[in-house]
Amino acid sequence: MTAGVVGRVYSTDAEKMEVAAAEATLSASEGGIPIGAALFASDGTLLGSGHNRRVQDDDAAMHAETNAFHNAGRQRSYRNTVMVTTLSPCWYCSGLVRQFGIGRVVVGDDQTFLGGQDWLAENGVSLTVINDPDLIAMMGEFTIEHPALWNEDIGED
Repeated sequence: MTAGVVGRVYSTDAEKMEVAAAEATLSASEGGIPIGAALFASDGTLLGSGHNRRVQDDDAAMHAETNAFHNAGRQRSYRNTVMVTTLSPCWYCSGLVRQFGIGRVVVGDDQTFLGGQDWLAENGVSLTVINDPDLIAMMGEFTIEHPALWNEDIGED
């Protein structure tokens, strides 16, 4: 799996999820939390991708979605963008989606963790859940092997 290429068009949700999954794998290889995300224009053009960098950057705010959002740079509007994330977005990242009006979210795994995605759907965000077995296994293994780090990431004591 290789990282996505900014400016390249990714036609299917599966192709878009591969970009996010590559970011998750990269995060794991850096000793971080294996969550990846990517922001796409409505036509599938990759605007930016990123991964959870809380551990690597010692920055509690650098979740995968916020990193992808940051790396996408300033956009005139986010209404027609698609956020693709390997894990159901937490409340913090769900707030980012609502704040900037991101119109669609694609989730790779909502079995390991269920964040604010139902709230997003209730408030007009189009939601697609894939529940990819490989992403579920990756996060499931991480939560078992690193429970303290995982609980810190989701704000649990």
